[in-house]
Amino acid sequence: MRMKFLTKSILMATASFALAACAGNAPRPATEGEAPAGDTVTTAPEAQQGEAVFVSTSLDNYRLATPEKTPQFNTAKDSGTASTVTNPQQSTTQESTRVVDPYTAFPELAEQVFAHTNELIKAGMPDSATAYLQRFRIIKPLWATWETRTDSILFALGKERADRAKAFEPLVLEIQNMNRAQAAYSMVASTADSLIALTPGDSLTAWANAQKQTAYNNTLAKAKKEYAEIKSLADDKAQFAEAKKKANEFLLRYRDFDEVLHIQELIAHIEELAQATDAEAVKFWEKNDPAQALAKADELIKAGKYGEAKKLLVKLKASKLRKEANEKYKVLADSFCNEQRKATSQLFAKAQKQKDDAKKKELLKQAIAPLDKCLSEYPENSQKQKVVENRQFLEKELAK
Repeated sequence: MRMKFLTKSILMATASFALAACAGNAPRPATEGEAPAGDTVTTAPEAQQGEAVFVSTSLDNYRLATPEKTPQFNTAKDSGTASTVTNPQQSTTQESTRVVDPYTAFPELAEQVFAHTNELIKAGMPDSATAYLQRFRIIKPLWATWETRTDSILFALGKERADRAKAFEPLVLEIQNMNRAQAAYSMVASTADSLIALTPGDSLTAWANAQKQTAYNNTLAKAKKEYAEIKSLADDKAQFAEAKKKANEFLLRYRDFDEVLHIQELIAHIEELAQATDAEAVKFWEKNDPAQALAKADELIKAGKYGEAKKLLVKLKASKLRKEANEKYKVLADSFCNEQRKATSQLFAKAQKQKDDAKKKELLKQAIAPLDKCLSEYPENSQKQKVVENRQFLEKELAK
């Protein structure tokens, strides 16, 4: 009889151990009428006989815990992904490289809790799953604590920002007024840098940098317009001395934009044009009317006297009508090349009718010559691509 009692006791102990092992590390859920693990049922002196007072030590522990002391779930084990909560007191290096986004971190953490709950349910451990969810559900009081702490920090930051805004207001207004008046970039940048040097905070620093960019864009637009005017003095009016003077002044005022506008190259361009222009031609137009000469050049082009027209237009490039002379020069080039292409077309038509191969090839060679003449006389004419394609076609015909 005693042996049976010992055997029964051993079996009951073994079964209890097995149940505990099946539950894993999760707390054993309470059955009906039973307090959860870690909680106690006590009989208070003032309670009537037979009544019990429930004391939840686990709930009190969670409610009194600070955010730094909240339990950390093993996310690598639960969901296969790593999640790290950054402690505000950790090194600034870690903070700068890893920032927690609450809009994603908290939902992800909740999903991990539900995923682990499902794992427990699938493993046939509904009691453990229930206890696990109960622990998660009583985290709500902590959330209220976090909200209170957040509001306190936000209030302090707002007050500090308002105080600092008053101190920085004069500089802010000055920068705004300068940009409204489209002041020079260098002035706005200097004032904005003075504001940034006072460490006004990340938002105001970003604003100051944006104001610098606005000033840069405004000044660059003005600089591009002035740049075009200076270049036109040299390219279109042959006023090289005046253009060079203005370009040097331009460089002093817009030195910050030299890499963008290539002002040094503009000065070199003006000097090259001045050297290439015939000094005697410049003096000639001081005593003669370039407008009459331009009209004469137009008559020569229409008469097919391309050589005379070209000499006159080249000479006109040293006058104040340089721009008009350049435009007329393009008309001259097109007219000349059109005539050469017509000559090529006529010779090609003759070659196609020729049955003798030797004579046909001779005609094709003659047809190429006018195209070469066009390219040599006016290498940058507007029909260059067509002329080159025509020549390539004739080369292929000649090779057959």
